[in-house]
Amino acid sequence: MSAAHVIADDAEALAVAAGLAAEFREGAAERDAHRRLPHAEVERLSASGLLAVSVPAEFGGADVGADTLAEIFRLLATADASLAQIPQSHFVYVNVLRRQGTHEQQKFLFGEVLAGRRFGNAQSEAGTRHVQDIRTRLAPRPDGSYVLDGVKHYSTGALFADWIPVLARAEDDTLHVAYVPRDAPGLTVVDDWDGMGQRTTASGTVRLESVPVPADRIVPHHLTFRGPQLHGAVAQLLHAAIDVGIASGALAEAVEFVRTKSRPWFESVDEGHATAAEDPLLIQRFGELAIRERAAEALLREAARAVDAARADLTDDSAAAASVAVAAAKVTAAEAAVEVAGALFEVAGTRSALHSLGLHRHWRDARTHSLHDPARWKVQHIGRYVLNGTRPPRHGLL
Repeated sequence: MSAAHVIADDAEALAVAAGLAAEFREGAAERDAHRRLPHAEVERLSASGLLAVSVPAEFGGADVGADTLAEIFRLLATADASLAQIPQSHFVYVNVLRRQGTHEQQKFLFGEVLAGRRFGNAQSEAGTRHVQDIRTRLAPRPDGSYVLDGVKHYSTGALFADWIPVLARAEDDTLHVAYVPRDAPGLTVVDDWDGMGQRTTASGTVRLESVPVPADRIVPHHLTFRGPQLHGAVAQLLHAAIDVGIASGALAEAVEFVRTKSRPWFESVDEGHATAAEDPLLIQRFGELAIRERAAEALLREAARAVDAARADLTDDSAAAASVAVAAAKVTAAEAAVEVAGALFEVAGTRSALHSLGLHRHWRDARTHSLHDPARWKVQHIGRYVLNGTRPPRHGLL
């Protein structure tokens, strides 16, 4: 891999993201239709320097704000929600290093990120009691190193990764993250993702069979949640940004389709409206959809500002406010993505349902991505916070 570009600041990061989004939009429907994994596009993402924009300034990164990071993901998701999803875990595990990595771990692994190396993820497991029931084990060896054993599912980004952060439990049952090279002995990535949406994320299986891990590649993740933290808020902010991007992209496609391809309904023509875009009923519906998308985008920006404010002065109260703001944005974004992506067909008409056009990918992506974690629990935590002042719990999904 040639050296990646190093982005200097927030403005450059946004310009690069906008350029890549325009580039990735071409071919997005074809990649989805044929499940062509975006290896070349992911390499472009790495080479651009975008994957290193959250590296702290002391290690040579741009250290962009949460508002910029959210907008990067929104822009990418307007073009291709799968491509936007692939680096989400990368940024989450950069954030883990910021919080719990030693200086030497940060120096080495942030250096890898600045060079264009990618983090994947091996976090979720299937068939356990619940999502936090992690059974992958990190066992010590006599020489002071460790071995990993377990099976992971929904491992987005692992197939494209240089490093795979693995969430595992130590002998005392505490959670740790082991940063493991993609080519480590005993580590196998299986491309068996079969989701109806986000088809090219390659969110498959990672098998770990006595995978060796040096002690200096392990980070004590459980310590993250012993005090005020933004781990969950940042992770969920990026998910919210993807949903908003899906809504934005679907709305833009609907506008283009109705302007250029949809025929007016005959009763609308009888009332003097020569094109579909002049139909007052369609105009009304587009206004409603635009309001939904704008509301989601506004809440995303507000949530990002809350995360930045909490990062500047991290307390129990500021962390709680950030988590609640992000939860509100995520609930709204998921609803907007599903509604707008579904309404695309309502406003565009029968022809828009043709499989060959690939417009259904927006709804499939929205419906699939919005299942990541249940909005109903976010609504509960928002209600408890607003009504009783109860701070939300400290975990990685809020």
